[in-house]
Amino acid sequence: MLSSARHSPRRSNYDVVIAGGAIMGSSVAFFLSSSPDFGGTILVVERDPSYEYSSTARTNSCMRQQFSREVNIRISQFAAEFVRDFRDWMGDPEAPEVPVNHFGYMYLAGDEASAAVLAANQQVQAALGAGTRIMSAEQIAAEYPFYNVDGIVCGSHNLVGEGWWDSGTVFDWWRRQARRNGVEYVSDEVVGIDRAGDTVTGVELASAGTIGCGALVNATGPRASHTAAMAGLELPVEPRKRYTFVFEAAEPLDRDLPLTIDPTGVHVRRDGVAYLAGCPPDVDRPVAYDDFDMDHEIWESKVWPVLAHRVPAFERIKVTSRWAGHYAYNCFDHNAVVGPHTEVRNFLFINGFSGHGMQQSPAMGRAVAELLCYGEYRTLDLSELGYERIERGEPFVETAII
Repeated sequence: MLSSARHSPRRSNYDVVIAGGAIMGSSVAFFLSSSPDFGGTILVVERDPSYEYSSTARTNSCMRQQFSREVNIRISQFAAEFVRDFRDWMGDPEAPEVPVNHFGYMYLAGDEASAAVLAANQQVQAALGAGTRIMSAEQIAAEYPFYNVDGIVCGSHNLVGEGWWDSGTVFDWWRRQARRNGVEYVSDEVVGIDRAGDTVTGVELASAGTIGCGALVNATGPRASHTAAMAGLELPVEPRKRYTFVFEAAEPLDRDLPLTIDPTGVHVRRDGVAYLAGCPPDVDRPVAYDDFDMDHEIWESKVWPVLAHRVPAFERIKVTSRWAGHYAYNCFDHNAVVGPHTEVRNFLFINGFSGHGMQQSPAMGRAVAELLCYGEYRTLDLSELGYERIERGEPFVETAII
């Protein structure tokens, strides 16, 4: 990945400062700097330009339209369009095509209540043009005979605009193009935020001191609540650990494996010639920002037994790599928080994606760029995901949360 070559800001004041230079911060930087109607200055502050422990670097890089709420479906549909037309968006003939593997998601329901939720969600998705269909256990077994469908009532599957994609290429090109557009990236850390009443006036950097700003975007991933607290604001986002395992099978499947969501919560998909599986901890609680320790027992006790039961060919498999990453987990309602704070209007959130961040990054970056440029959403209205709902105590209910 590209690194931050400059370590000190060139200016003492910027129109926009973006705290966090991973996928969300770079999406905002790209879309805003690419707008013909924005002529301001932009500074991106990234504490770790290697991005080694960022959620961006430890993503499983998937996208799906199988949500229950219209706005989340449309967000993902834009992601599929953006990746498909990536070279056009970059406006550069050297930009590559972004590989996408349209294997789709396969949600498996193990009881009638879960089946009813999938069926209701499918109606919403179909009305918005998604290709989701409900499959009986018998249909699943006929089309994908490698599954063991014992205990499965039905599945929900979509092969259109769903699967996994090369998010690393998108991330690199967003930063590349943002820099070409004049965005500055610095390797530093926001350690304080200055306010004058209801306005953020600047940020304090660990190495460079105080930098003035006209607007501040919080794109600090699992650290988002810490950043908000510097401005005296509350945000219900915390780091939650998620485990990923890459494995090889002694008997590889003879056809594509959809990203399969087992009723146990274990998920698995193809990853090139290998396979990738993941799960949350058995006790899912907030962790320290620097806690990336693996639970080495959970593979033997949970993940492998589930895989071998659901896909018998996975009885003989070998783990080749594993890691722990962090969800920026919105413990209020598991959905994104985007847009300005209700009182401090020039403090903007792009936080709390709870595992959906990579697929939502194109629409989110575009939306925040529109707010900064025009003061309103111009393409996709994300008002439902604003901070106001947190103040009102009214969760945005999404039933398709993994």
